[in-house]
Order: sequence, then C-alpha cells, then structure tokens
Amino acid sequence: MFTACDVSDAGNGGDKAEGSGEINLYTSEPEAKINEVIDAFNKENPDIQVKVFRAGTGELKTRIASEKKSGKIGADVLLAADVPTFEGFKSEDELIKLDNVETDGIEKEQVDADGYYVGTRIIPTVIAYNKDKVKEAPKSWAELTDPKFKEQIAMPNPDVSGAAAFNTALWLDQPELGEDWLKKLGENKPKVLESNGPVAQAVADGSSPLGVVVDYPVRDLADKGSPVAVSYPSDGVPYVNQPAGVFKDSENPDAAQAFVSFLVSKEGQELAVKQNYVPIRSDAGAPEGAPALTDINLIQPDYAKVKEQQDGAVEKFKEIMG
Repeated sequence: MFTACDVSDAGNGGDKAEGSGEINLYTSEPEAKINEVIDAFNKENPDIQVKVFRAGTGELKTRIASEKKSGKIGADVLLAADVPTFEGFKSEDELIKLDNVETDGIEKEQVDADGYYVGTRIIPTVIAYNKDKVKEAPKSWAELTDPKFKEQIAMPNPDVSGAAAFNTALWLDQPELGEDWLKKLGENKPKVLESNGPVAQAVADGSSPLGVVVDYPVRDLADKGSPVAVSYPSDGVPYVNQPAGVFKDSENPDAAQAFVSFLVSKEGQELAVKQNYVPIRSDAGAPEGAPALTDINLIQPDYAKVKEQQDGAVEKFKEIMG
C-alpha cells in the first residue's frame, strides 16, 4: 500500500509541469531514512508529491513483475539494493536514460555507462559484533566458519534482502570462499532473519553476538549507545550501491528525474552521510567512524555474472541453511 509523504497541492488537476506533480517511489530504504530524504527533497521541490511503497528488494521485484504482466509498472522511481536488479530492467528495456541527472562529481564506477541508472550510496556488508559478547572479532569471512562461533551468527534472508542475494552470488564466485565456505558456515547454524535491520538488532541485544550485515544500521545503533562495532573482512568486502532509475511507464519522468538528481547531488549525499551511509561523492564527507574506501578491500564484481548466477545462489543458500 502506498503512503503519501509531504503531500502538496501539486498534481491535483491539469497538466503536469516540469518539476511538479506526483511520483511513485518503490524502495527498500528504511522508512525513517526515506522520509528524511523526501522531507529534504520537498524543501527544494515543494510541488512534487512523493508516494512511497517500501519493501525488500525481492518483494519489489515480484510486485514490478506482476504489474508488468498487468500492463503497466506502477513505480516512477526505483531505489533498491543492487546493480543486477537494474541491469535486468535495463535489458528488458524498462528504464529511461537519465538525461536530466547531473553525474559530475560522482565516482565513475557508480554510474551506469549507458546512463540508465546511478548508484546513490556505498553499502558494504561487514561482520558486526557485540563488544560485550565477543572478545576478539573475526577479521575475515573464513574465520566465521570456526566452530567456536556455532549458533552465534545472524544473517539476512536473501529471499528478502537484495544485498544478501547479491552477496551470496558474489561469495559463491570467490575462489577462496565458494560453496565449501558456505557449507562450513552452514555447519555453524547461523540464524537467518528477515533482513539487515533485525540482524543488526540481534547483534545489539546480544541474542546473536555476530552478524553478517550491511554496515550503516550498526553505526545507527552504535550512535544510540549499543555496544556494537564492525569488522571489514580482509578477504573481501562485498557492497551494493543502491541504484536509482526511472521506468519508461512513468507518467511524470521530469519529476522522477528531479528526485534522482537530488539523491546524487552534494546536498543529497551530505544527507546520506548524516544517515550513516558511505557516499558516492568525494565532496560529501564520510560517516563518523567509517573507514576510507581506499582502506577497504572492496570486491569489484562482474555484474553480468552476478545477475546470471544470483537466483541459483539464493536457492543454494536455502538448500545449505535449511
């Protein structure tokens, strides 16, 4: 169900002018964070009403596929986890080129070379740990298979979390990890929770002293006083860049592109930093306590390969984890 955010009188009748009217945003972004984004966007664009449908990336893809079969995709803008999702929509000719979105100042790796989508933040997956429960945090994915961590680990469900699905495909493709590593991890009986938020919370409350989770909710909890910290694995850090794109079915592409433009602008990226995200612009600063990207061993994926293997990787995860 849609929820309207910062409702204006725009779009109640007549022709839509450029930068006005109503847009539908489908997103996996946490509710509080996306509401902050929309509030900031509406300060600059008071005549654009943003209506939000929020769900995990997997559910968003299912909804969009169903709408497509019915004849029209309901979203104007998609803001969700991973590049392979957007590559899929691009290959199906469902996206428009973002001709009105300024990408100067954005790290080039975060911009689709063909111009159909753009990353909006760097979201690494890390090992989170409860400082009161874990004396020495694992420094690598390989260390998580140590039997001493049996029944101590929480992970997000890749059927729900787009980042988790992406990560699973990436791990299975890493020679030093692969299926053997995933099976050994499965022997430690990790607790599979719905998404990244519950995993971070489980680490914070100590019910799972370790978590495989994206980094920003851990920083959020640490800021509120929880005894949590993160370890960026030495054997490679997968990340998603939460792209944004505009569907061809959009009835208000100018307003939709205005929203994407705000997301990647200096102001939009400074807000992302305040929300504990690593930005895609070097001029927007960085979250307190976050390492520089040059200090992280980021895994640079073959996106075409990940897209091809992701569904099978999710099935393999479910087979191993039970």
